Amino acid sequence: MSEYKIHPIVVGTKLFDKSMMTYQYAGGIEYTIPIYCWYIEGSDKKILVDTGEMHPIISEEREKAIGGKIYKFEEGLKRWGLAPEDIDIIIHTHLHNDHCENDYKCVNADIYVHEKELKKIHDPHPLDYRYIVDFIEDVEENNQIKIIKTDYIEIAPGIKCLLTPAHTEGGLSIFINTSFGKAVITGFCVIEENFNPPPEIKGMEMEVIPPATHVNVYEAYDIMVKIKSEADIVIPLHEPKFASVDTIG
Repeated sequence: MSEYKIHPIVVGTKLFDKSMMTYQYAGGIEYTIPIYCWYIEGSDKKILVDTGEMHPIISEEREKAIGGKIYKFEEGLKRWGLAPEDIDIIIHTHLHNDHCENDYKCVNADIYVHEKELKKIHDPHPLDYRYIVDFIEDVEENNQIKIIKTDYIEIAPGIKCLLTPAHTEGGLSIFINTSFGKAVITGFCVIEENFNPPPEIKGMEMEVIPPATHVNVYEAYDIMVKIKSEADIVIPLHEPKFASVDTIG
């Protein structure tokens, strides 16, 4: 069975109220989240999950807040001996702008996107302001987009995508075999606290806290419970603790 190592690369941040992550909880708390690109090492292909921000804000204050260094896309890849043109495959959790701004630099990559995300980015609801079609126009013109039309697909041996419409309709959670078991990069924007709520939330008989931005909050809750039960290692998409970690798995 193929096994991989997952390398988190911080390629951006956002500063906002914590309740933007945790539905109906922790309002009024200023919080900084890292925006990641994930390099999946272990295949004969060079694989990324998401590509992050094009122009990240790099400051001592933000690096202190997340506990790790922030990189420009090219600098982050260089740490692992890579350049954008080396990338063979990009898998998108979803197509909000902060997850796909560097796609156009990866001129040789096949880019896997669920068909529901592609539809949304071309015809977003006014509430979906995070969809900006400009960031995928180049790769569409280059025929780099590989459309996923099923709820479940294997991209490479030991790397599987599951449709998890919690944060967006076409969100994909990525299951990856590692030496420590099955890891999953969530296809929805959450932090560790969403999966491991504090006692006051557990006291309300809630196993998880849904993402604050969601398609359907009840379905989002159920999806999170399913992910939590199926994975040995849960990697919430914006969890700060991975900003100081070189390798998972």
